[in-house]
Amino acid sequence: MRKILIIFAIIGLSLTGCVEFLDKTDPTATSFVEFFNDEEDLRRVVYSSYLDVFTHPSSHQTLFYMEEGKSDNAYSRVDGHHHQRIANGNINSTTSAFLFYYELQMKHLGRLNTFVENADIPYVEDEAVRTKYKAILEALRVWHYFKLTFRWGDVPFHLQPADLVDALQPTTPKEEILNQLFPLADDIASRLPADEYTSDKYMFNKYSFKALTMRYALYNGRYELAAQLAKEIMDSEKYELYSNYEELFQYEGASTNNEFIMHFDMQSHNNSATNSFRDLGPHYRTGNGQSYVVPLKALVDSYWTLQGRSISNCPLHTEEEYLLDPNLNRDPRYESSIMGHGDTFYGEPIDIYNTNNPMFFENQRASKSGFWFKKFVSEADAFRSGGNFDFGLLRYAEVLLTYAEAKIMLNDIDDLALESINMIRQRAGLDMSIADVTGAEYSDFSQEDWINLIRNERRIEFAGEGLRYEDIIRWEIAEDVLNQPALGHTRMENGEMVSLKIEDRSFQPHNYRWPFHENSLRVEPGLTQNPGY
Repeated sequence: MRKILIIFAIIGLSLTGCVEFLDKTDPTATSFVEFFNDEEDLRRVVYSSYLDVFTHPSSHQTLFYMEEGKSDNAYSRVDGHHHQRIANGNINSTTSAFLFYYELQMKHLGRLNTFVENADIPYVEDEAVRTKYKAILEALRVWHYFKLTFRWGDVPFHLQPADLVDALQPTTPKEEILNQLFPLADDIASRLPADEYTSDKYMFNKYSFKALTMRYALYNGRYELAAQLAKEIMDSEKYELYSNYEELFQYEGASTNNEFIMHFDMQSHNNSATNSFRDLGPHYRTGNGQSYVVPLKALVDSYWTLQGRSISNCPLHTEEEYLLDPNLNRDPRYESSIMGHGDTFYGEPIDIYNTNNPMFFENQRASKSGFWFKKFVSEADAFRSGGNFDFGLLRYAEVLLTYAEAKIMLNDIDDLALESINMIRQRAGLDMSIADVTGAEYSDFSQEDWINLIRNERRIEFAGEGLRYEDIIRWEIAEDVLNQPALGHTRMENGEMVSLKIEDRSFQPHNYRWPFHENSLRVEPGLTQNPGY
């Protein structure tokens, strides 16, 4: 039995993906020649590999915007979604989240290794078609390993179908894996089409895969490579910032922009309903909002001013005034991204302290923080069961800020790095007579000042988009930001500022790497538990 479990966990030949993937003309097919007959069969394999892990609109454990709940940006209301417990630190080697994520990745790696190994069987006559789909499958495999190594460090590493002997081998050191992945990613990108697809846009093309590789180069401190890839994407002129930041996350701009580089579009899940209003939005009268993930005070307070200054360093108002009024002289991205007490929803004021208001903060489906994400929450979806949102898993704004951050970390801040920051701020609607980072106010900035600026710029630009947890882990600031209570709306009571308290949180130094679940250790003797667990 033990051997069977090991083989299942490592090889992962289970094809328990989407129903469409298994909807074949010949369900009795037993070989690749029989199973794959045309390009549509290849597309099914790629489609199911994206859907099961990266683009499922109903998987609260893997939805990108739900990932905010792992960080100091947000609170996740349901423990079973796995984000809440990771954020509050109530974790160990028996926490189910770590079994769920590890098995999900390993199962699909087993599938991908099998498909890649057999991709050259000439069931599709057009070699260019076979080359494209093989490259996409290889790219998905690299994506899995990027995620695995970032979370666990040293992991089993196989680029061909594994057998029982492989399952008994020790893990491969993270740096050794990365030293193979980055050159491999470059080779894969060279075999992908340069242009975005007119349909199935969620599939990797040359530049979308370069963008993903760029992200993980930055995450792993390979700043020269991150800057190089960002520059290649900029020089390609394939993408540009959408003119209106708020519309980018609403129906007005979500499907018409040229900023999304990696797509979570309707085709990526067979046009099934999206649920971002249900997941993020308020429960309003008969609406279906569940407030599953809601912003915290820490995120709200991180929005700098219209002039690009922190709220503790702006002469126009006191810090107390800013803390009590999040809309006061703020970066316009706040109003585009978050709503809360005193704002208006569906034509009516939000009053989180009024027991007769459907958004009263103690209601079961209300926000415990008194704030909601406005990104991906359209009033058009308030009274219907689902929506049809297109999401961007990686956008051109990330390319610009990655180039800037990489150059800052290299202490090689050039004109393009400053221009990249300015482009982001200008599109957001900041007062560029002051917020222009080439201006006199920034002339004496140290490298540490620039690091603080770029980190906050990333936080507010990508709020609600699932990037914050990886950022606080790679910057090694989780010990600071996750060892504080999760707080919500702040108001004056008896002359003192008081904030809603949701929960206490804890983060230990060993939490920068996740534990292997005890079940994984039992069936894979080559695994070694990460320190501290």
